[in-house]
Amino acid sequence: MNAFLRNGFHVFERDARVLKWASAAADVARKVAQDPAMRAQWLRHQETWFVGVDALPNATDGAIANVPLAGPWEAQITPPRAWHQAQLSVVYEGYPLQDAGESDANHRFRIKRYAAHVDGILLEQGRRFLREPHAFVLGLPLGDSCASPLVVWPSSHVMMRASLRRAIGSSEPASIDLTDAYKAARAEVFAQIEPVEINARMGQSMLLHRHLLHGVAPWKAADTAPPEGRMVAYFRPQFEQVSDWLTQP
Repeated sequence: MNAFLRNGFHVFERDARVLKWASAAADVARKVAQDPAMRAQWLRHQETWFVGVDALPNATDGAIANVPLAGPWEAQITPPRAWHQAQLSVVYEGYPLQDAGESDANHRFRIKRYAAHVDGILLEQGRRFLREPHAFVLGLPLGDSCASPLVVWPSSHVMMRASLRRAIGSSEPASIDLTDAYKAARAEVFAQIEPVEINARMGQSMLLHRHLLHGVAPWKAADTAPPEGRMVAYFRPQFEQVSDWLTQP
């Protein structure tokens, strides 16, 4: 088993191809994050987080501003037929302030547990269902900042996947209420695994297993970032066959 499948994540060293793409993407991202319509749609937590789902206007081959998407992760993944428009996640000083309507419990979870989650398992009327069967998560920093880093629980994908597989069994994955299995597995991870912060810089890249528990650390008093905030582009292509979400390594 390679290190990525064992740990559930890998941080690749700075790569000239990645740096060129990230530089081009950052120029576009600054404009996107300042667009009034985008800000009205995506700012959360009293304007300390720009969520930016599908907000980066890259092409279906991943290129942006005619700079191709390429990097060292290619040996670890099966590339999608088409790359979706990446999430543009921007964190600002003070993250996370409590949103109006956000419960105290949810706000505490965001601060103490970094809003830990597995992507694609979404809340619907208080219950969780698989709605986006991601193949992997690829994060590309669009600037140099140590502020509010990505947080991962190493090897947590093994525990999360085992619990979710038991809950789903031979059923259609999207039809199963995963709430109880998801919460129990997450609590088990918290009890057994210490979280790790990933302070990746521009030109590096972060590859996460689709079942890895991860979140974002609060902005600390000593954190610094460029004026545009801590920007990261995230790709989460989905499997064409939902069953692959459970059966693939």
